[in-house]
Amino acid sequence: MPDRRFYQKNRGARLRRIERIGARIMAVAWNEQRVQLGEVKLRLWRGGPKDHEARPVLVLHHDIGTPDRLPFYDALAEKFDVIVPNHPGFGEPERPNWMRHPRDIAALYQWLLADLGVERAGLIGLGFGGWVAAEMAALAPRDFHRLVLVGAMGVKPPEGNIFDQAIVSYIDYARASFHDQAAFARIFGDVSTDQLVAWDLCREMSFRIAWKPYMYSQTLPHLLGGVRAPALIVWGDDDKIVPYSAGQAYARALREARLEMVRNAGHCVDMEQPEALARLVIPFIEQN
Repeated sequence: MPDRRFYQKNRGARLRRIERIGARIMAVAWNEQRVQLGEVKLRLWRGGPKDHEARPVLVLHHDIGTPDRLPFYDALAEKFDVIVPNHPGFGEPERPNWMRHPRDIAALYQWLLADLGVERAGLIGLGFGGWVAAEMAALAPRDFHRLVLVGAMGVKPPEGNIFDQAIVSYIDYARASFHDQAAFARIFGDVSTDQLVAWDLCREMSFRIAWKPYMYSQTLPHLLGGVRAPALIVWGDDDKIVPYSAGQAYARALREARLEMVRNAGHCVDMEQPEALARLVIPFIEQN
């Protein structure tokens, strides 16, 4: 049996972590907003430092949706003015029936930034959100300060295939996005009926706009060469959803890109290894 020093040492580490998290929460201010863009009612969260203005950063979430608050979002909000919109139709019953491609979401988010008066934002895309982010950067090559793609869909992997969520249950698809099931439990806990319904809506919208071909664009790779923003491509070393070869394809297609891997992480690097991801992303976006 471990002696008391083991427990004291680990208790101290846990307390220091709790103190860091508490200080982080106190340092940032978050608010929920509703924005009307034509026929679309968009819900978003916006957070940033309480004591000074900061560079805007748009964060686009996974195809399984996003919790309202994540440690990765808080880490970003210590430094930046962070905007996290909820993709229309993902996790909410109202959806724009006219949307037929992720490029439609990309165009809607360009509209959002224009209405918010945001210019030269940093752009972070997570999984499916990475596809939307890449489309945005291709549509407006000079509009963004930096581009970060984390396990991004959107290009056909030269090797392997993007995981077909149609062959598994909602919860098994979400679980497959994690390297460590303890991390899944930490984020989602005992999965509620409401969460299952939200995942059902997310899947329905994914199939509506990204079914054929499944989760990639045949035209996007030909447009990425025009992107002017320096890019950081990040992959989890145990991503079971999108093969690493897709990250390599992005790195080859973009004119200025760096490819990094995060250890002990699956597809949801932002949820599973938030501190490691923040250490890569924050200095990259801070560069002028």
